[in-house]
Amino acid sequence: MVALIPQENMVAALVSRTGRHMQRYSKGHRQVVGCIPYRYKASKQTPLKNDVQELEVLVISSQKGKGMLFPKGGWELDESKEGAAERETLEEAGVRGLVERELGKWIFKSKSHDSHYEGYMFPLLVQEQLDFWPEKNLRQRIWMSVEEAREVCQHWWMKEALDRLVNRLTTQQQKDQGPLLKSRKENLIACL
Repeated sequence: MVALIPQENMVAALVSRTGRHMQRYSKGHRQVVGCIPYRYKASKQTPLKNDVQELEVLVISSQKGKGMLFPKGGWELDESKEGAAERETLEEAGVRGLVERELGKWIFKSKSHDSHYEGYMFPLLVQEQLDFWPEKNLRQRIWMSVEEAREVCQHWWMKEALDRLVNRLTTQQQKDQGPLLKSRKENLIACL
């Protein structure tokens, strides 16, 4: 006999990690990792464009409620960078997905503490959005356009990571479309 457990009970068992005793440090800087959760949303068709895919990113409110940011938190000793980024994104934003190649590393000063951090950011292509997650009652999450996210994000280094993500996705999209456009052009020429 198989017992089905409601999703809310399963995620409720997952609790956010707390404390700093397992945190990683490098040269006195606390190491933090995070993700930029993203998805493609089909937008309205226009006469010139069919099935336009609009890039959306997920931002969350800070725990103190003073602005928006991307999910991030401490990288712990028992985790890989990617694993920690994925965990933080699940805990803070309630999404799961494919963690992609690192966007970069930033050194930044904390706004609330007199200390420096070493931050790593990853893109996360969202495959699942949960209704219940550990920090649901502490944070809001909002899907928005890249332009809107750039406006509301409170950290310069996260905005820079967002720019790197957009550049990477745009470059990849151009590479993917290159052969298709070339073959369409060749077919057009052959018809003439």
